[in-house]
Amino acid sequence: MRQAQHLALAALALSLTPTFAVAERNLVPTLERSFNVCPDRPAEPVWMQEIPLRQAYQRVLVQDIYRAQNLERIVETVSCACETRFPSWDAAEAVFREKYASNERWEMLEASDGYNRRANAARSAAKAICDAAGNW
Repeated sequence: MRQAQHLALAALALSLTPTFAVAERNLVPTLERSFNVCPDRPAEPVWMQEIPLRQAYQRVLVQDIYRAQNLERIVETVSCACETRFPSWDAAEAVFREKYASNERWEMLEASDGYNRRANAARSAAKAICDAAGNW
């Protein structure tokens, strides 16, 4: 009986192998990002993309500033145009350079937490506006 179970499991495994092989071949890893909503988003500034791993918290802070600013702007203007939702990174970079660039790591992590709270506070209202515009 045990041998029959092993044979059945082996047959099942062999029958699934082509399915897994086909699915595996369809996975093509890429660093290119494509978006269904607002596909012409501005890329992150090059300096952020090239930041050393040990300083990744700086990049995260700029991303958090950008996200909070954009969600708050959507709510303030009651508009979810692509230019509003995904503007250039200039304003977020300016805030980072003026307020945080010389701060310690722990201060930047605290600031990130604050910007995340701001973004989360605006998220549901911004989502409703963007859903209505088809841009979420």
